[in-house]
Amino acid sequence: MIRFAALVLAVKLAACATATTPASPWAMTNPSWVEPFAPFRIADGVYYVGTRGLSSFLITTLEGHFLIDGGLPENADVIARNIEALGFRPGDVKYLLNSHAHFDHSGGLAALKALTGATMVASDGDKGALETGSVPGSEDDPHYAAPPVKVDRVISEGEALILGGVSLTARITPGHTRGCTSWMMTAGGRDILFFCSATVAANRLADPPQYDGIVADYRATFDRTRNWRPDIFLGNHPEFFDMEERRARQIAGEEDAFVDAEAFKSLIEKLEAAFEKALAEQTAASSGK
Repeated sequence: MIRFAALVLAVKLAACATATTPASPWAMTNPSWVEPFAPFRIADGVYYVGTRGLSSFLITTLEGHFLIDGGLPENADVIARNIEALGFRPGDVKYLLNSHAHFDHSGGLAALKALTGATMVASDGDKGALETGSVPGSEDDPHYAAPPVKVDRVISEGEALILGGVSLTARITPGHTRGCTSWMMTAGGRDILFFCSATVAANRLADPPQYDGIVADYRATFDRTRNWRPDIFLGNHPEFFDMEERRARQIAGEEDAFVDAEAFKSLIEKLEAAFEKALAEQTAASSGK
């Protein structure tokens, strides 16, 4: 029976792989983004199932599971195999969630949706980008394209998804994308934050902005999150929360290696300073044209 289930998964993964785009150039310039990484438990019912360089998280319940983020298109099979390696079935994923509609976090969602049959959930601000596979403001740049995925359910600020007694609450934290969505939950008595992002990255803040209102959105997110103090902070890029260093400590026997109520505060302060610096630089460059 186990061999048959593995065969079925392999067939489904092969079918999904043929339906997605070829290996992206981003995988060549960022090899860790597609490098397999052994899945592991972070907290009660919360598991890391991503690659070495791109995070994906599985939240398990007795009635099915949540899966946050799909990485690049070629990451879908790695994520599915990581779920199986933990003893869970990809077919039991009921909700597929996305932090934001950038190709390195949304690229694998279409294949994962086809594999799991899960309900795709996203914010209204990112729905259009997910369904077209493009980034607002960079629609004509193929480097930022991702396989489109249909959004089945639009979620709003403060709305919760509940499955098997586990509740995940959406917190809209725009700027990095218009619909950037962070998720909050409690597990084992710990408050956990899956933070979207507040990096500037390749976003244009001026002349013309990536999208109208982007600067106000970033500042609203910094205002909203400045006093957040989750016990466990997780991000969609492992380096945001020192994943490998904390995992090494966990393997060495430190049970609460991922518990750090000051970690998010430290990150958000750095991101806000970096945003203001980038805004000043882009504004000055725009004025000098």
